[in-house]
Amino acid sequence: MAVFYNQATLTYNNMVTNSNIVTGELLETLSATKTAIPATYRPGDDVTYVVNLINSGTAPVNDITMTDDLGAYAVGARTAYPLTYEPGTATYFVNGTQQNAAAPASVTPLTLSGITVPAGGTATIVYRAQVSPFADPAANGTVVNTATFTGAGLTQPVLAAATITASEEPLLSIIKSVTPTAVAENGTLTYTFQIRNEGSTPAEAGDNAAITDTFTPILSNIAVTYNGTPWTAPTNYTYDQATGAFATVPGQITVPAATYTQDPDTGAYTAVPGTATITVTGTV
Repeated sequence: MAVFYNQATLTYNNMVTNSNIVTGELLETLSATKTAIPATYRPGDDVTYVVNLINSGTAPVNDITMTDDLGAYAVGARTAYPLTYEPGTATYFVNGTQQNAAAPASVTPLTLSGITVPAGGTATIVYRAQVSPFADPAANGTVVNTATFTGAGLTQPVLAAATITASEEPLLSIIKSVTPTAVAENGTLTYTFQIRNEGSTPAEAGDNAAITDTFTPILSNIAVTYNGTPWTAPTNYTYDQATGAFATVPGQITVPAATYTQDPDTGAYTAVPGTATITVTGTV
């Protein structure tokens, strides 16, 4: 809804007089909504956006242009885009029937033209974007992107925005190494397990992280450390020396959250994973 004001001027015999000011409301017939699927993200994830245009008027609204800012924000003199449009993914429907969509005039920001919304009908635009390194991955990070609709049939732009939030959960991976890589019989062998957390929250005891492994060759007289501190069985781990089956007790492994830094020049985020290290040393 837009409020407008109008006043008339009367001139006569070199005299000027003004009328009263009248006020009216210009009712907008086009509205828009925007939905992001999923509503949370990690860097590199795909997000599908569904934009619905609803025409409540009695005449069609033709030749609309949609410009999606892809979450753009300023970093110094640069513009950073936390979302990257995935080429070829834009589809366009009128009253549920797919139309031939024009190729985007621009992808940064995303610009689509030639959209029509029939009287009393709907138009739907669906497209995918990938979360870029310019999206804040830390807990409480958000990406807000806004689609703006303009056209000759619109008295003012119509906006639709969607917000996605950074995923707040651990993201663990494990790297295993052995030293030495060549060992004589009855020699000593050490396995090192590094658990990395690239998530924005720590892996805590309640996450029940655990490692299982079967050592081949079987190790005897093993010693286990966790971040340099000796572990004991069966409190922290179990080991079957007859089979070589090794397992940490669920919940004994905790890993701090990753830390993130943003390049002040480019706006790109870099993650430094949180880590935990377990070593198992024994005789082969």
